[in-house]
Amino acid sequence: MPTYISLVSWTEQGLGSFKESVDRAEAANALTAKFGGRMKDIYWTLGPYDIVVVSEAPDDESATAFALELGALGNVRTTTMRAFDSGEMRAIVAKTG
Repeated sequence: MPTYISLVSWTEQGLGSFKESVDRAEAANALTAKFGGRMKDIYWTLGPYDIVVVSEAPDDESATAFALELGALGNVRTTTMRAFDSGEMRAIVAKTG
């Protein structure tokens, strides 16, 4: 299943209720299941992003639908990147000839 890395920033709304962040993360994980995915890892971080998430989804469309629905809740904004493991990268490089 494709892997995605999301850099997450709290909105003003999300920051105002930071004490609920762990509960919201659990709810977000349940939401990923609605789209056939799962959150593999979540880390609260220091620096320009508040949270980093490693997740899986069946395809880019499902990952995007999840990000849209999550963002619509108003607590976070995400920057999501498709990630490739070494086997996937080896296959990509092999296509280059």
